[in-house]
Amino acid sequence: MYLMAILAWQNLLNRATPLCGLALFFFATTVGAQTPPPAGHGPYFPADAPWYQDVSAAPLDPESAAVISWLSSVGGWGGGNMQIDFTIEVLEADAATPFRDFTPTDDFYDPDCDQAPVPLPPGGAIEGENGYECAGDGDCHLLVVHRPSNRLYEMWRANVTGGQFFGGCLAVWNMGLTYPPTGRGEQCSSADAAGFPISPLLFNADEVAAGQINHAIRFILPNSRMRNRVYVHPATHSTDSTSGPATAPPYGARFRLRPDFPLQTLPNEAARVVARAMQKYGMLLSDGGTIALTAQSDRFTTAKWAGRLGPHDLRLLRVTDFQMVAGGERYNYTGDCTRNSPLFYDGFELGGWSTKWGPATP
Repeated sequence: MYLMAILAWQNLLNRATPLCGLALFFFATTVGAQTPPPAGHGPYFPADAPWYQDVSAAPLDPESAAVISWLSSVGGWGGGNMQIDFTIEVLEADAATPFRDFTPTDDFYDPDCDQAPVPLPPGGAIEGENGYECAGDGDCHLLVVHRPSNRLYEMWRANVTGGQFFGGCLAVWNMGLTYPPTGRGEQCSSADAAGFPISPLLFNADEVAAGQINHAIRFILPNSRMRNRVYVHPATHSTDSTSGPATAPPYGARFRLRPDFPLQTLPNEAARVVARAMQKYGMLLSDGGTIALTAQSDRFTTAKWAGRLGPHDLRLLRVTDFQMVAGGERYNYTGDCTRNSPLFYDGFELGGWSTKWGPATP
């Protein structure tokens, strides 16, 4: 079809005036072309959000030593070594970006998830794919920042195929809010199993190239290495798949790299940039899986990962090099989600916070 379009334009060019023909030529060369969207960059929330807190001097959790010892005894990180996944995208949408309604799938949970139109930047992509089709049947996270409305849209298991948009759990975050410890709601999931947002915890190549990461980092563990059905804030959710004992870390646990870790032993400056962020802001246990760390893809960033940071460049970081920061009260997971405001329903935002950390108002 593309070839037929080009031949048709060539026929028009042969009969057109030189000036008109030149304009038609430039139009023809852009048939099917799309300008890729900008990469999402933080900060995404106010400075007092938990992802941006300096925990370098925070007290240790009373269970820190037991948790670290147990986790090390069963193999530490998934796969045995700390590895980095570079496949997740964060897209920036602008005022011209079209919004699309989606059809919820079995991965959409009520009342945890939001039913609202989602901005889809032309030329964008979901996690692990070349476009918006979830061809590989993975997590297929769709993460879109919409600055005009100050909203962050995060969806698990997004899939645009055959002209239809299907979606799992969507969480719409108001980036102007510092959410309370209960987040979008106690016992409530989001696009990540822990119930908090994904995008603020992803480090990207532009940050690393600039030499500084100013936020906590997302990390994951196998379900068998997370405490069975227990979470701590800022997490608001666990899963039935977790099966670890009382000495396993709960969802939402924040690990901090020990301050005396010899950074000079890491293979490059990019790895040291990430490690310094782990010492200052720590890592938050966010989801179940094998590859410990999640970095933002460089598909749409200015800086690139090639020659800067590889998937195994933090393999020297062992579980025993970390401490667990005080996490406060443990919550038993029941699955009985009670949503806070703001709640999105049929594209409308209902309610709001009367004050920061305050109760929801009708």
